[in-house]
Amino acid sequence: MNIKIHPSSEVQTKDIGDGTIIWQNCVILKSAKIGRNCNINFNVFIENNVVIGDSVTVKSGVQLWDGLRIGNNVFVGPNATFTNDLLPKSKSDSFLVIETIIGNGVIIGANSTLLAGIKIDDNAFIGAGSVVTKNIPKFTIWYGNPATHKGYITSKGQIVSLDLTDKEGNKYTLSMNGPIPVK
Repeated sequence: MNIKIHPSSEVQTKDIGDGTIIWQNCVILKSAKIGRNCNINFNVFIENNVVIGDSVTVKSGVQLWDGLRIGNNVFVGPNATFTNDLLPKSKSDSFLVIETIIGNGVIIGANSTLLAGIKIDDNAFIGAGSVVTKNIPKFTIWYGNPATHKGYITSKGQIVSLDLTDKEGNKYTLSMNGPIPVK
């Protein structure tokens, strides 16, 4: 297998896909699952009950907590923050891990915060610095605090406004596969 792990990282899991690179000062616990061709950047922590799909990039300073499920081809920007308990208390017996699901092709911008228990559906785009407090539909763009719906994104990454036009003025219609140009 062709896995690269920097010697300064502590990687306890054996469940890492071929082609994955783990950079400096990462800590990955023994039950974590990481797919093929992932790029786990400097200073990332991955807890036990975490599943990461194929071709995922996790940028520096991210902690992935128990209960997180990340699909394929996802980008997690630097210092994005995930939670896994809606009522965190120090040394509490009532700690309850809540599953959070990130769909395929999702983009999560730098310094975004995502509350536990949400689902970000396929190909959604979360802008940098956003606070996500609810489920996000596929092919939509959200940003702000709290994050609100600001537009759409096509399967090819074209940004489309809420009135379904792109920056060149082309019109789109919504389909099951995201916005598509009107002909």
